[in-house]
Formats: sequence, structure tokens, C-alpha cells
Amino acid sequence: MTVKRMDNVGVVVDDLQAAIAFFVELGLELDGQGPVEGDWVDRTVGLDDVRVDFAMVRTPDGHSRLELTKFHRPAVIDAEQNAPANTLGIRRIMFAVDDIADTVERLKAHGGELLGEIARLEDSYLLCYLRGPGGMIVALAEELS
Repeated sequence: MTVKRMDNVGVVVDDLQAAIAFFVELGLELDGQGPVEGDWVDRTVGLDDVRVDFAMVRTPDGHSRLELTKFHRPAVIDAEQNAPANTLGIRRIMFAVDDIADTVERLKAHGGELLGEIARLEDSYLLCYLRGPGGMIVALAEELS
């Protein structure tokens, strides 16, 4: 048996609407949202009395999706806020963009904070890391011609 595809990456956020706005500004498309609760979700995630709101956002090519989740019950367990890039676990999500400078400026209006600077990798890419919703790291890459 082999994997067919990766369906999505789940990200727990504290402000669902702000996270949706951030990723829509980045260029992802809202692909559905709503509440989730009930015995089936409790059994699936291994928690009791779960109630969440979620939003699914996808890349324009339709191949990648993020599931943004706001927990109402049970209470969220705080991770290290603004953990640096060398912390164990999932640290960043990277997106290819057409114009990195423009994208950074647009995301700043939605709380995006540049961690370092836009750096050039030889003649291949412009790259940067931003702090996005809930402290997650969002990396951007602009391929150079």
C-alpha cells in the first residue's frame, strides 16, 4: 500500500477569521468552513467533548490545503509562542509566490512579521520567513528566471 496524496496540514489557530484573511491575502482560496462536534470527532482525535470551527484553504492549483482549526472545547494547550525555526516539530509552511516583496507587504497588513530579511539564494530564489497567524512560520520563495 502506498500513499495516494497528502490531503492537508492541520493548523490550530486562536483567531480563525484572522488566519483565513491572512491565507486568502497570500493567495489561497477558501474551500469550506463550519463547525465540527460530536462523538465521531471525539473518537477520531482522542479528546472528549470537542467543539471546533474550521476553515479549509487551498492553493490555486488545488494540490495543497491547510485546515485551520479554532478549538472552543476542550481548551487549547499553549505551545511555545513564537518558537524559533530550530524548534522540534513542524516549524514552517512554505509557499511559492510570484512577487515576494509585494506578498510580504500585503501580509504585513494581516499581522505578518518578517523574521529576518528577503535573502537571495544564488541565482535561484528569493526567500524569507514571516511570523503568521498564531505564531506559525510562513516561508515564501520567489523563483528567479
